[in-house]
Amino acid sequence: MKVIHLKYPYQLDKVDPSTSYSLAVGFFDGVHRGHQAVIRAAMEKAKELNIHSAVMTFDPHPSIVLGNSNEKIFYITPLPQKLEILEEMGVDTTFVVQFTSDFAKLLPEEFVQYFIRDLNIKHVTAGFDFSFGAFGKGNMDLMKDISNGDFGVTVVEKQEENGEKISSTRIRKCLQEGDMETVHYLLGRPYQIQGIVVQGDKRGRTIGFPTANIQSKEGCFIPKKGVYAVKILVQNQLYDGVCNVGYKPTFKNPEEKHLTIEVHILDFQKNIYGEEVKVYWYKRLRDEQKFDGIEALKEQITRDKEQAIEYFSNQSFA
Repeated sequence: MKVIHLKYPYQLDKVDPSTSYSLAVGFFDGVHRGHQAVIRAAMEKAKELNIHSAVMTFDPHPSIVLGNSNEKIFYITPLPQKLEILEEMGVDTTFVVQFTSDFAKLLPEEFVQYFIRDLNIKHVTAGFDFSFGAFGKGNMDLMKDISNGDFGVTVVEKQEENGEKISSTRIRKCLQEGDMETVHYLLGRPYQIQGIVVQGDKRGRTIGFPTANIQSKEGCFIPKKGVYAVKILVQNQLYDGVCNVGYKPTFKNPEEKHLTIEVHILDFQKNIYGEEVKVYWYKRLRDEQKFDGIEALKEQITRDKEQAIEYFSNQSFA
């Protein structure tokens, strides 16, 4: 997949004018099932018209630049992960438009000129609620009007699950609650974070449950603290595991607020410090809790392992 970074008013000349595109446009954080419907519609139109499929996304999140959100925005899929998913979907080209103050001031007609017509877009596909241009004044009805027949426009209607819209906002709420099974369903895949295995205090090793201490990559959101059934990709091999997210209250002073992500990998003995890993989150097993002593902790970890093994043995997914 080709990735082209664009910035207004510069860097708009990177596109080969002889290449035509069917474009899916949106922020697409999470690339969830609703987003996938938009992107696949654009890919189908590309096949129909015998042109290249493309996605246009924006970076950073508009609310970071505009400062119009009362809540702190976190990414479900930081940009590198989003690009990985789009490539796996088979998208030919992704345009990453830098969202700046100047870009935010573009009139809807200017947005269409610079980012649709000038990029040789022959068909535009977006969700029913996509807006563009200054103050979000442009909508898909206006997109059709502005097109003057120069490019086609497809609007993908609201994608729902149990009568409720599939949305990034809904997924963020589920992540904050630790509801990984709903997140999995809405994304169409398990939630994942990427990170590096770093040195920890090695206490797990001393009690018979060695753990990989994961330092997540910048921009990753860590689900609600607690214990989870996870899978971890290490050296291109997938393993089942039990993950603890929290502050290790059995050993640490509760005033020390250093959040850790530790994965006990089942049937695994290797030293993997420095390795890049991916953690896939499947089910929250319990809250993090403080135990009276080491033996009580070991008994609970054994139960957590058994619960994770049972969970994965009863699932049909990889």
